[in-house]
Amino acid sequence: MTRAPEKEAVEFLANHPEIAQIQAFLTDPSGVARGKVLRPEELLTAYRDGRPLPCSIQSLDMLGADVLETGLVWEEGDSDRPCFPVAGTLTHAPWHATPTAQLILASYEKDGSPTPADPRHALARTVASLENKGLKPVVAIELEFYLIDRAAAQSGKPRPPAAPNGFAPSHLQAYLMQDVEDFAPVLDDIFAGAKKMGLPARTLISEYAPGQFEIVLAHRNDAMRAADDAILYKRLVKGIADRHGYIATFMAKPYADISGSGMHVHISLADETNPNLFAGDDPSLTPQLRHAIGGLEATMAESMAVFAPNANSFRRFRRNTYAPLTPAWAFDNRSVPLRVTAGKPETRHLEHRVCGADANPYVALAAVIAGIDEGIDKKLEPSEPVTGDGYRRETKPTLPMNWWKALEVARHSTFLRERLGEKFVDTFLTIKEVECDRFFAEISDVDFDWYLRNA
Repeated sequence: MTRAPEKEAVEFLANHPEIAQIQAFLTDPSGVARGKVLRPEELLTAYRDGRPLPCSIQSLDMLGADVLETGLVWEEGDSDRPCFPVAGTLTHAPWHATPTAQLILASYEKDGSPTPADPRHALARTVASLENKGLKPVVAIELEFYLIDRAAAQSGKPRPPAAPNGFAPSHLQAYLMQDVEDFAPVLDDIFAGAKKMGLPARTLISEYAPGQFEIVLAHRNDAMRAADDAILYKRLVKGIADRHGYIATFMAKPYADISGSGMHVHISLADETNPNLFAGDDPSLTPQLRHAIGGLEATMAESMAVFAPNANSFRRFRRNTYAPLTPAWAFDNRSVPLRVTAGKPETRHLEHRVCGADANPYVALAAVIAGIDEGIDKKLEPSEPVTGDGYRRETKPTLPMNWWKALEVARHSTFLRERLGEKFVDTFLTIKEVECDRFFAEISDVDFDWYLRNA
């Protein structure tokens, strides 16, 4: 077990004596933060001995209900697991009025081994597999999000909010600079918060729908840190939005008739002698990039339950929506799921465009890295690159296009079990299978609109 150095906490508290509380949390398989609030005098003990949290945290569904079928509740007596701070994640939570810090925890068994159900350990497993081959993933994660009117969200009928200047966007205006101007007070605070937290926030863009934005996080040479960045970034965006009276959501598809929100993974590989094994301008690609694409295409269907982990996730996948229906790749083409980027040859990398913004960054990145590793191990060759409209060439979807089918395909996947860990995959899929059953047992407003009088 690698523990964060105690010195990190000592220096942070010395440099920030104003801190009154620390939010210590781990991320459950669904991507929800769960944890405790500590006083400053408790922080060193957390670094030294860990903080206990119930093992059932890793069994919860999206609503926080126990999934007994995981075997992580009564069979374990809901016993505690020691959770230790992740190095480099002790930082500010700048949206709070009370001076607050936060840190990410990772869960361990009492013998010091990683807790199998902790999603961060699933990512660590896939990163270690590449590093054992002398390969290092270089990663950036892009997350799109929506700002939602708070009162409308509370009523269950979300709509775009009025900006601080009173203007309410209502039309599809892709990349509109005026949207950035109108929401500058919120967006400026997000950038200021990112700077205070040490997050590498870079380019801001107003996306394809009212109230939708994306802030790019810069590449990290540490894939684990890139995923931690994404977790901390989502908390920042939600916290700042709340302070301004909005709801920020990373829900994949909050509106039926306009663009969904994706999580795009930008990735390349390095080794000791070459900072970018994907670099070049040769259309035949480097061997590492070619096999990476081949592996991601071959494993995409099995991984859809990870890339699209919720019922709402699958509402993104429609023709001409920037979300894929079948494995494919191309040069600088956003109509396919795997895009080899444009730009200078030395910056060439792969953009994986499948995941919804609701995907757990740890698990999604683990599946992407595992697919690349699979392709390199087995020297898998990619399909022919797509030219033009990737949707036009698709006669019918070949990826699972609904939640239960994706879970069924994943349940039969040897690839996921071998790469992410059998116990983790079983826990993750069990939670989602039970959650799927619970979701479709509910009666929605659409049921009444469609069937109450007509059935």
